[in-house]
Amino acid sequence: MKMRILSYIAGLILGLSLLSSSAIATEKKPNILFLLADDQRPDTIRSLAGNERIHTPNLDALVARGMSFTRATCSYPICWVSRSEIMSGMHGWETGTSGGGNFNDGVKFWAGTFKEAGYDTWYVGKWHVRTTPTKAGYTEVAGYYRGGGGKWWKDQEDWKGFPVTGYRGWIFQSEDGKTKYPELGVGLTPDISSKFADAAIGQLKKQSDKPWLMQVNFTAPHDPLFMPPGLEEKYKTEYMKVPENFLPEHPFDHGNFDGRDEALLAWPRSKHAVKDLLRVYYSVVDDLDAQVGRILKALEESGELENTIVIYSSDHGMAVGSHGLRGKQNMYEHTINVPMIIAGPGIEAGARSEAQVYLRELYPTTCDLAGIKTPEEVTAKSFAKVLTGKTEKHNADIFGYFTNSQRMIRSDDNWKLIYYPLKEYWQLFDLNSDPWEMSNLAGAPQHKDRFESLKKRLESWRKKQGDPLLAE
Repeated sequence: MKMRILSYIAGLILGLSLLSSSAIATEKKPNILFLLADDQRPDTIRSLAGNERIHTPNLDALVARGMSFTRATCSYPICWVSRSEIMSGMHGWETGTSGGGNFNDGVKFWAGTFKEAGYDTWYVGKWHVRTTPTKAGYTEVAGYYRGGGGKWWKDQEDWKGFPVTGYRGWIFQSEDGKTKYPELGVGLTPDISSKFADAAIGQLKKQSDKPWLMQVNFTAPHDPLFMPPGLEEKYKTEYMKVPENFLPEHPFDHGNFDGRDEALLAWPRSKHAVKDLLRVYYSVVDDLDAQVGRILKALEESGELENTIVIYSSDHGMAVGSHGLRGKQNMYEHTINVPMIIAGPGIEAGARSEAQVYLRELYPTTCDLAGIKTPEEVTAKSFAKVLTGKTEKHNADIFGYFTNSQRMIRSDDNWKLIYYPLKEYWQLFDLNSDPWEMSNLAGAPQHKDRFESLKKRLESWRKKQGDPLLAE
């Protein structure tokens, strides 16, 4: 009798153990939805920046249910380098892409890591890196948009009649490029954000018992700017406000003075021209917000919202009249800072974080949140502990770089040093008292110790990271 009872108890324990193991094995990991804008300033989300001149209700709602980062940073403000860093979790000098080249051998891509962990990995939208989605680990591609439609291209003019220089001949196509879809438009079109949203919604409607990672890459609000349908009268030029750091011209050649982006706005910049630019720029962001809303609604209707980590950001910011600049090839806050909102299970709703984080750190961060081992090749650091409330700090110093013309360090206590190697020129800003970066303190005797400390840390980072300029 005693033996039968012991046998029954042992069987019961074994059964419970197997049941528990089965439950753990079948517990679904969180989905990851990454929505990435292109050239979006960090002050263009109404509730996040207190900008009452723009309407972004869907992003405002995401801010309310997630954590927003006020010092999220793009370290290299150009599309392909920033996106290469995001996909690899590595610095551009490590990936080989900072000069526009192909990825070095041995890169472990974000999507590939999640694919190996059992995820479906989906890519939607603009493709602007030196590989293919399949090689980067994506299992499916939709709304795929890249160059290759030259034979259908017809010269365009933007909203103000300037000849279009961006996205010339870009076209929707199959991943192998053999099938093109000119009927969806060649180059940017006024309604292009809705086409990316359509493709993303199509993916969300697919039935799968696997968790998934989906990256949706918009082109908005990158130039050329066109007025989105239905928004022609919403924003008025006279209602716009030029940035606090507006200048007619940048005071010196920062390394991209004659670049394509800068040619999009006549010199000297006038307040009226910048206001009119902002009218259209805000309209494009407004439309982008509406398309994000459509995607999030589809996510909710799929029943997966509560099990999905939603990330919204941009590959970099944009000057749009600040400091006398139009483009993004600079180290100022309006450009290296990006909007970043992360919402999902375990993340405090409505939280704000001043932690200094990089875009490329999203890769190891999502690995930690999903319980996936981050590959050893990934050099970026996870900030998952910030998201889960275990710490408020992350990077003590953050660094930026652009070609051979700019290097930057920003400290956790909000001091910033920018170095221009081609000019041997320095800028020092106290962002606490001068958030618009208008007063250069580099030559001020009372800040000599601060200057030297930041300079030393910047030089140390350049040596450790392998700055190509130091090898010349």
